[in-house]
Amino acid sequence: MSPTQADDLFAQQSDVGAGDLQPPLAVRMRPSTIEEVRGQADVLRPGSPLRRLIEGSAGAAGPLSAILWGPPGTGKTTLAHLVAQAAGRTFVELSAVTAGVKDVRSVMEQATRERSLYGRQTVLFLDEIHRFSKAQQDALLPSVENRLVILVAATTENPSFSVIAPLLSRSMLIRLTSLDDTQVGEVIDQALTDERGLGGQFELETAAREHIIRIAGGDARRSLTTLEAAAGVALDGVAAGREGETVVITLEAAEQAVDQAAVRYDKTGDQHYDVASAFIKSMRGSDVDAALHYLARQLEAGEDPRFVARRIVISASEDVGMGDPTALQTAVAALHAVAQIGMPEARIILAQAVVHNALAPKSNAAYSGINAAIEDVRAGRGGAVPAHLRGSGYAGAAKLGHGAGYRYSHDEPNAVGPQQYLPDDLVDAEYYRPTDRGWEERLGPRWRELRAIIRGIRPGR
Repeated sequence: MSPTQADDLFAQQSDVGAGDLQPPLAVRMRPSTIEEVRGQADVLRPGSPLRRLIEGSAGAAGPLSAILWGPPGTGKTTLAHLVAQAAGRTFVELSAVTAGVKDVRSVMEQATRERSLYGRQTVLFLDEIHRFSKAQQDALLPSVENRLVILVAATTENPSFSVIAPLLSRSMLIRLTSLDDTQVGEVIDQALTDERGLGGQFELETAAREHIIRIAGGDARRSLTTLEAAAGVALDGVAAGREGETVVITLEAAEQAVDQAAVRYDKTGDQHYDVASAFIKSMRGSDVDAALHYLARQLEAGEDPRFVARRIVISASEDVGMGDPTALQTAVAALHAVAQIGMPEARIILAQAVVHNALAPKSNAAYSGINAAIEDVRAGRGGAVPAHLRGSGYAGAAKLGHGAGYRYSHDEPNAVGPQQYLPDDLVDAEYYRPTDRGWEERLGPRWRELRAIIRGIRPGR
């Protein structure tokens, strides 16, 4: 197809054929006006940059390229087509999965001819821009810079990680959000009655409607795909001679069409980091239910269970620490067990470690202590090792005074005695500060007693 030809997904059914040849329900029901778009009210408010771009507003504040970032089924492709509908624009669609630099340059050449010969502006819709390499994205820069094309790029991944900075600085970044249950329900209801959709030929049971909404997970496209599949199941069950009657889509038909909800997760994108972060913070916050939920989301999305196990080990030391030293033992055991057993049984082992971490008394004293010590070292604090602590097991060490005056701890009462261990400029440093929670409640008094003996602190000081 020539770049000057619009990829019109709003063609009438009669133009594309009927029956099995018609486009999917999700394509037929694609909104053709702003008013039909569900959700995204904030980015489509009157006067917003995206709305001005769709409405073809001119003037000193000319049209800006846009990067649409959001989960699947939130309207990225729809909004790109709405941008293309403004008068005097030519629409070209490329997918970063199949297109390369040669295709981009071809579009730019055509856009130059369109502007020079016909005075038309070209809208380039680039789907899945995160799949473009840096060099491929660089090829877009000159044409976006001088507005030879209006770039509307779509991505499900955080553009901060996947789109080059020069392209981001030349475009609006528009964040789209998943639809809520009410909005998904409106999408389904319209598809049932609209002539572009099922045209009133089907009736959807309340339980089936709720099931489809839940399965969709905020994805309008998925809700329509599920509805269409459920309608097919229901249609197959119609008895002979009753073909003209309204077909009821039952919960059973909807469940038969699809019984597993979409998991919002990408193992290499921002969802990976968001869910992992929520997982760690839920264990830290002692919410076992939330921690198990995020564990399930990771596993159901195909996350490597070894990655999850490593996060649990880190949490066991960073957040539980000496509040419950056995949490680290459980976590490390889980790490090794998961590597030997694998999924699906590994989920049980991971769950046990998660529950242990979440319920354990929390202490970040060891974590805070090492961070404070590292901060001093990086700041240049910490002079020479005291002479009595230096190595003395080699010829000539005695002449240097190494080891002289060292007090062997096992010769002291209770194996601890007064002695300087820290360098001179850090003799008063206090890195480890035990909490009063869990196991550490017993360690606090002991450490204060030991510290007093080692540093020669008199009682009451």
